[in-house]
Amino acid sequence: LAARGHTVVLTARDAAAARAAAGRLPGDVVAFRLDVTSTSDATALAGFLRDEFGRLDVLVNNAAIHYDTWQRAASADLDVVREAAETNVYGPWRLATTLLPLLRAGAHPRIVNVSSEGGSLASMGGGTPAYSMTKAALNAVTRMLAAELRRDGILVNSICPGWVATDMGGPGGRPVAEGAAGIVWAATLPDDGPTGGFFRDGRPVPW
Repeated sequence: LAARGHTVVLTARDAAAARAAAGRLPGDVVAFRLDVTSTSDATALAGFLRDEFGRLDVLVNNAAIHYDTWQRAASADLDVVREAAETNVYGPWRLATTLLPLLRAGAHPRIVNVSSEGGSLASMGGGTPAYSMTKAALNAVTRMLAAELRRDGILVNSICPGWVATDMGGPGGRPVAEGAAGIVWAATLPDDGPTGGFFRDGRPVPW
């Protein structure tokens, strides 16, 4: 997005990590410390965006934790599931509602929730209960917000980037640029583009 001329506010729980990541990217990238589970952090981000830019055009909710391959639903540690929900569901939901006035001030507002095919009910099986359940819940948030914000011209979609070679994904996944391409697509949709959808590489994923 920065390479396309957007000003990007890159957030992380660790301020130094955010600055380091921002420094490796082209274009105008601003680092900001944010823990998505914190209401006060979300409010601080809203204040910063309001003071610096007066609006927000695109919100990309990418934070996620606990790809819990060690768990099964029949024996899951529900504290792990609850902790995952704080970041994977309530965090994106909190940011969307907190930043909604700034999105409404944007010219072509978009919300992109980075989900996973692991949250697809159509193909869901056993395993990774915290991750799968919370991504399915994030998809539900996408559908509800899309329906409610359609009249404001705010497009809301879930994007599955696939298995990507990130810190969470580990080696062997697709390059980050390939995984990010679908997210950039959703962030830059035309005003008559889809909303309330679940996509990978611009193509629908079964719910």
